[in-house]
Amino acid sequence: MTETEFRDQLQIQIPPVLKMIQANCNLDIDTIAARFYQSKLFAALSDESTKLWYLSALTLYHMYQDELITGSFVYPESATA
Repeated sequence: MTETEFRDQLQIQIPPVLKMIQANCNLDIDTIAARFYQSKLFAALSDESTKLWYLSALTLYHMYQDELITGSFVYPESATA
C-alpha cells in the first residue's frame, strides 16, 4: 500500500470512530478529534505496520475507550497475526 493509499484509508476510517465517540459523550466534534489525534491509539493507527487500519470502527472505538479508562489498549489478535 502506498503512503497516499494509507492516508486515504485513514481518512475514510477515522470519521465513523469520531462519530461513535461523540454519540457517547457531551463534547463537540473538534474537541473529540483533537483528543483522538493525540491518543496512543491514533499514533498506532497511523503506523501502517500495526495493521490496525484493518479493524472496524467499532473495534477502534472500544480500543479508544480502553485507552481513556486504563491509559492503554490491547491489540486484537487479528491485528497482530
